Formats: sequence, C-alpha cells, structure tokens
Amino acid sequence: MRVLVIATPVPTHFLPLVPLLWALRSAGHEVTVLGQPDVLGAVRACGLTCVGVGEPFDVNSMLLKGLPEEQRPLQARPRPAPEVLGGYGRLWWAHAAALLDRYTGLAEEYGPELIVADPLEYCSLIIGARLGVPVVHHRWTVDAISGPARRFVSPDVRELGERLGLPGLPGLPDPAVLLDPCPPALRIPDGEAGVPIRYLPYSGGAETPAWVRSDPGPGAGRRRVAVSLGNTPALHGGRFVRDLLHALAARPGTEILVTLPEPYRSAVGRLPHNVTALDPLPLQMFLATCDAMVHHGGAGTAMTATAFGLPQLVLPQLADHFPLADRLVATGAGLSFETPAEQDDPRVVGEALDELLSDPRHTASARRLAAEMAAMPSPAAVAADLERLAGATRQPREASV
Repeated sequence: MRVLVIATPVPTHFLPLVPLLWALRSAGHEVTVLGQPDVLGAVRACGLTCVGVGEPFDVNSMLLKGLPEEQRPLQARPRPAPEVLGGYGRLWWAHAAALLDRYTGLAEEYGPELIVADPLEYCSLIIGARLGVPVVHHRWTVDAISGPARRFVSPDVRELGERLGLPGLPGLPDPAVLLDPCPPALRIPDGEAGVPIRYLPYSGGAETPAWVRSDPGPGAGRRRVAVSLGNTPALHGGRFVRDLLHALAARPGTEILVTLPEPYRSAVGRLPHNVTALDPLPLQMFLATCDAMVHHGGAGTAMTATAFGLPQLVLPQLADHFPLADRLVATGAGLSFETPAEQDDPRVVGEALDELLSDPRHTASARRLAAEMAAMPSPAAVAADLERLAGATRQPREASV
C-alpha cells in the first residue's frame, strides 16, 4: 500500500504522526511525506522519505508579525472566544490554496491508496476527494479548533470545485478517519468524536546522557521539575523565561531542568544554582526522572508529560494552548494561569508549583490519565485497521475498471 503523508509546515504538527507512520512502514507499506522545507529535517531524522515543495513557511515570523515591540503574543492576542476558533482555518486554507496545484500533481504522480495528514492540512482532503482515496487526520492533542476551522473554510472551497474537476463539491470534505490520541478523560466532552490511538512520545532521537542512565528517579530526596517552553523563547525573548525560572527555582528543595538552546540561554543570563539548562533533548528521555512539568501548553510537551503521569503547570501562550490547559485542570492533573499578569507573578507561579508537588491528588489524577493513555489501541493496531480501510475503498474501484 502506498501512503502519502501531507504535513503542514510546522515540525510539531508532524511529530505526533511519526509512531503511526513507523507502524505503517513496519507493516511493509510505502510511506512518503510531502511538505515544505520546515518539516523535512524532522522527516529525515525519523527515517522516512520525503518530497520537498516550495519555500520555508517560518511559523515564528508569522506569529510575531504585527506585534508591537517588546510585546509578547499573549499580551496582544489573549484567549480567543469559542465562537472565533474556526477563524484559524483562514490561515491554513490560504496556505493550502497556494500549494494545492503542486501537491495535487505530485499526489497524482505518486498514486496513493491512503492519505495521512494533520488536522489543519486541507490539501489532503481535497486531493483525497479528487483521487477517491480515504484521508486520515491525526490530532495532536485536545482539539477545539480543527472541526470549526473546516466548517469555516467550506464556503471558499466550493468556489474551487469546478477548477478541481469536482463540480458540486459542497465544501471541505471531512476526513474518513479522525484519530484522537487523547485519553478519554482529557477529551472535550462535547467535541467532535475521534478514533482512539495511543500517544507514543516522540520528539526525535539523541544519545542518552549519563546522568539520565544513573538517576534513581522520583522520590530520591529531591523534587525535580522539568520546564519546556517550546518556541516561547523565540516568541517572547529572554525576560519571560528568566523571570519564570527564577520564580520556580525559589521553591525550597526543588531542582529545575529546562530545555533551553542557544541563543536563548545567553539571553536569559545567569541562572540560579538549582537550575540546569539542557541542550535540546527529547522529553521522553528524561521525564521519568521528574516529579512535575511546567510548560507553555504545547501539544507534544503536554501529551508526553501525560504519558509519564506527571502533574502539569500550564502557562498557555497561543490559541490551542488554552483548551488543552482547561482539560488538564478539569481532570485534576494540572493547574493553569492564562493572563500575562498571573504568569509574570512569581508568587502565583511558585505557589502553584508547591501545590502540584505537595497535593497527592494532582499526581493521582495524572497517573490515571497515563493509565488511560496506555490502554488505548497501539499505532500498530490502528495501522492494521487503516490497511483494511484502504483495501475496502480500493476493491470497488478496481472491480469497475
């Protein structure tokens, strides 16, 4: 079976798909990823083949565009109202429309029997409709955006139907399968239903450091807290990160591990003695040594912390960070503060970390989420189901030729 993967140009959108793509490849299927230069490094690093199209997208520049100097995105763009979440589809539809002709030509040349994409990649849905091939969308985490966004852009899609050879196209098609890696308790209660798939943490490979191999793990006479802020240092500069790390480090008996590459490490300046700044290192390599996680609300960070059963302090910065933080709080596995004033207050942040580490109910809730996640169908089991789906779709077409 030929599987075409179409990725939006953000590496963190692609990485959650990797375990499923490995499962498909291990089952003997051909897997090729189509995307812009932004994601090709991540594709090559995970051992898959790819075809590059177009110029870099540079999502950080897009997020910073139009911001007043010294103002971070959260200050200019606070939590969006639920009724405007669909508007995020406007950006991704414009992106899809610009690439659709090139992607369509490459897809027709490749001849896929299954298309896999992340839920904001709209070329996949149109190409799937044109080729008569089932399309699978794989969520990253709590998903309050993709369903409203698909509906938001549907009127624009209708106008393209004639040019695409799809007269009467009613709008943007839904995926044949919407895979959901969230454990049941973490999902939005009235959200669009998805097919469960176990989340397997993956954010690249690296050599395991000696300190990880020798670490005795939680309960070894210290409280270790992991801090990962994704692209927040790039978006907010050094001040926010520096103040946050100093607030967390002020808690007695607490050791802080923060993933902080250069040049952001230099911008943050001298750190307290109990803060260790790590070069980029996949979270799955060291979270087993930690007692709690502090992060920005990014999907990969939150889901990896969930897989390891860690209580989480979430400081959301962008659109989809907020509903994820809401759900973690609702399960009891996390605490969250969403305004700049709260996030910048060392007392608020410090007391929240104290609560996460001292109240066993947060840890118990986090471990229940991890157990739910571990009980979900594996990527290998889902890959087998997708093979059957593609076969059922293919056979009638072949019989009619």
